[in-house]
Amino acid sequence: MEKSLDFGPAERFSYDMLVEQARRMAERPYEPPLRPAPDVVKKIDYEEWGKIRYNTNYALFGDNSGIYPATFFHLGMFFHKAVRMYELEDGKARRIHYNNKYFDMPKDSVARKLPEKSGFAGFRLQESRKRDDWRTQDWIAFLGASYFRAIGALNQYGLSARGVVIDSAEPTPEEFPDFTDFYIEGARSESDPVFVYALLDGPSITGAYRFSLWRKEGVLTEIEAALFMRKDVKRLGLAPLTSMYWFSESEKRRLEDWRPEVHDSDGLAIWTGAGERIWRPLINQPTSVTSSFVDSSPKGFGLLQRDRLFENYLDGVNYERRPSVWVEPLDAWGPGSVQLVELPTDDEIHDNITAYWRPEEPARAKSSYRLRYRLHWLADEPYPAAVARCVATRIGRGGQPGKPRPRGVYKFAIEFAGAALDPLWGDTVKASPVVTTSRGSIQGAFMEPIPGTRRWRAIFDLLPEGTDPVELRLYIQGNGEALTETWLYQFRPPT
Repeated sequence: MEKSLDFGPAERFSYDMLVEQARRMAERPYEPPLRPAPDVVKKIDYEEWGKIRYNTNYALFGDNSGIYPATFFHLGMFFHKAVRMYELEDGKARRIHYNNKYFDMPKDSVARKLPEKSGFAGFRLQESRKRDDWRTQDWIAFLGASYFRAIGALNQYGLSARGVVIDSAEPTPEEFPDFTDFYIEGARSESDPVFVYALLDGPSITGAYRFSLWRKEGVLTEIEAALFMRKDVKRLGLAPLTSMYWFSESEKRRLEDWRPEVHDSDGLAIWTGAGERIWRPLINQPTSVTSSFVDSSPKGFGLLQRDRLFENYLDGVNYERRPSVWVEPLDAWGPGSVQLVELPTDDEIHDNITAYWRPEEPARAKSSYRLRYRLHWLADEPYPAAVARCVATRIGRGGQPGKPRPRGVYKFAIEFAGAALDPLWGDTVKASPVVTTSRGSIQGAFMEPIPGTRRWRAIFDLLPEGTDPVELRLYIQGNGEALTETWLYQFRPPT
């Protein structure tokens, strides 16, 4: 039985009004978000927070006013900033006031000491009310700073998206702007989007966002954003994705973990403005590393989970079902670069991978940005390439089996699969790997079919010079054309 939420008075609202509010805020000094009853909130640790459940009888749109009910997250030690929530209908917004009656919690929970109207930590959208399990299953969640995440076509959460990135991997601390206000407009049918409007605020930036959210095969999020700079920043990242990569088949330290692979994503895919398809396997770097892929108006990029075989993970947390997320620009973004930040990690609990678009022009105070893009939360890329794709990167000692192995030589075996390689089986196309290196030399490059599969393997030995990182590039060429995407890799010779 649905129960009534506590609403404030209705006020006029539009996206243009939100944009103007963000613009005016950027002209004023930054004011941090409210942190209600900090002495209480800090006692709501991870264990206590996990005992607090939203009562879906109080779900927004839990009646006939919308098809996808919205439920809310409680404040806690790790989510201590109050976020304001509004119901939006017919151009009028009503604030939803916090009340602990919305939540099921232990009778002795310290959360009961929070004052009324404290605010929420975030929200999520439940599955369609037409489903029997809608009260226990959700498909998108906004929680913490400007983070949000959705399930893919395999019905599993994994990596996250963010509103914006400020000074990631810089010597100075990274800034994490917050979504401070959400306005939620329900969908009337399963074919309609849920509209969510969000106000962003941080020491260096403000912004207004309009999200159009569709629950489809996976989840489609269409985003329009207006951003205003308060201050100069060294590194502005747009349309950012954040993920976790610990290890995979390419490189695993001895006795690191009992599982074969652990990652939410295994590579960065880029479709350049010129039409080239690029695959860059992720790396658990020994230090913080930022890689830039210079481009102009890319067609798209994404952090993908290509390995879908359970036996390569052997874990009940469903790594093989984690979504791939593809960023599709809806405008010409001009010159800039797709940037990949890889941080070292020794556990799966840390998000150590970030990918985003960085405009070429520096982000200066009083400058502004308008952008539109889609995020596709799927099992694979939404626009498959005509060329074959890389499916595995394997690295070992160089040389030949049965013979003395030369010191300082490393063997790479790069596997490709796809219909573009089918002519190779009939021997009608003469193909060969094209390999280049930034330092050192390539030896003995060749390719061969992999028995029992439809895959082909490109193999070469690398003899690096010194211990600095080596940038490698490879694709398979046939009859003068690229038959595969371009594989890129940054290899650090062991010291």
